[in-house]
Amino acid sequence: VLYQEGEEHHRQRRMTARFFTPKTTSEKYRQMMNNLADTILDELRQKKQADLSKLSMTMAVKVAAQVVGLTDSLLPGMDARINSFFAGGDMDVKWTPRSIFNLVRRQFTVLQFLYLDVKPAIRRRRQDPQEDVISHLLTQNATVPEILTECITYGAAGMATTREFICIAAWHMLENPELRAYYLSASEDKRQNLLQEILRLEPVVGNLTRRATHDLVVESEGRQYTIPTGALLDIHIGTANLDLSVVGAEPRAICPERSLHAERTTPALLSFGDGAHRCPGAYIAIQESDIFLQKLLAIEGLQIERAPSLSWGDLTQGYEFRNFRLKVNR
Repeated sequence: VLYQEGEEHHRQRRMTARFFTPKTTSEKYRQMMNNLADTILDELRQKKQADLSKLSMTMAVKVAAQVVGLTDSLLPGMDARINSFFAGGDMDVKWTPRSIFNLVRRQFTVLQFLYLDVKPAIRRRRQDPQEDVISHLLTQNATVPEILTECITYGAAGMATTREFICIAAWHMLENPELRAYYLSASEDKRQNLLQEILRLEPVVGNLTRRATHDLVVESEGRQYTIPTGALLDIHIGTANLDLSVVGAEPRAICPERSLHAERTTPALLSFGDGAHRCPGAYIAIQESDIFLQKLLAIEGLQIERAPSLSWGDLTQGYEFRNFRLKVNR
């Protein structure tokens, strides 16, 4: 689904859409997300301190695993295997010792993921199909490499990005008591709009590249520019989401009830992409983030013990948080 285009891509997206609709997300996954968030946050409540980057990774991995069907691993630690897959190193392959080492390490991690997580799930669903992505792919006679690719696309990518977003949304609200109070007292719709507003300002995926399928005429500041068919477009999401003509005044501020001046858009603008390849898991990511953050930020006495270490991810072209220490003063 990541590489397909045209009617083949539309057909595949239509067939998998039922796993990601707002109705399915709410009815099928809400209780599971609530139970999971309670279990994960028990560590913080009991020990009075925890690393949010690890808690959010556990949340994101277990939710995505349910949706995709990665629930029958031979060994525990799928979150660590996925974290290793995304960790460090330039994604471009160069003929240098470091680049070759990173390539081999990444391929070894993919093989671990395949044999410890993906293949056991395939075997189980051949015997007992479920309502998940892997079962659907098996009905389409997908090959093991194809299913592995989809698991990385739907599962691993969704796990990594949701984990980072939970961290940055928590950071904003822990440092801004008024924003935190607004979030905790707001309705679900307003809470989720606020989360998308934070995502607009802090997109997890920094850049998207697309090929022009036909000549595009773009107007900017009174001038017209023609982008020819086949040209590679590098879209900087963070800059696009600050467009004054769409977001209005103070584009770099977090405004919980911001009015957008555009049709057919969401408060997150381009942070989930757009068009045929828009992120299929957008509703799931926002709902699980909202459920987790609502419970986390409601903990009395919750404070930042240590600000996170911030780095840049080559794969997502976005931020990565590690060692985000929280404590409970009670």
